[in-house]
Amino acid sequence: MQRPNAAQSAYGSATVVLATVALLLLSGTTTTLGIAAICAAGLILGVLVAVTMPVRKRPVNPSGGSAAPAPGAGADEEIRVPAARVGAGADTRIRS
Repeated sequence: MQRPNAAQSAYGSATVVLATVALLLLSGTTTTLGIAAICAAGLILGVLVAVTMPVRKRPVNPSGGSAAPAPGAGADEEIRVPAARVGAGADTRIRS
């Protein structure tokens, strides 16, 4: 089984908290056994939400540009974008 991504963890955790609070408020139980059963139900519901959440199969493009290849480029060619150049002396420190 693969590791859950950040969205799965966030949705699962939110589901556990919100479902548990809602069930505790709606049921009005005060017994230890009832509270434990509701907490277990909230935990199971949160795990089910996290596991059944669809996972993105393609990687997200970090540059924000379109993922379509340039005209004339083959489907298996990589599109190269030049990096920003740093001016001379950008990493030097002034000592006084």
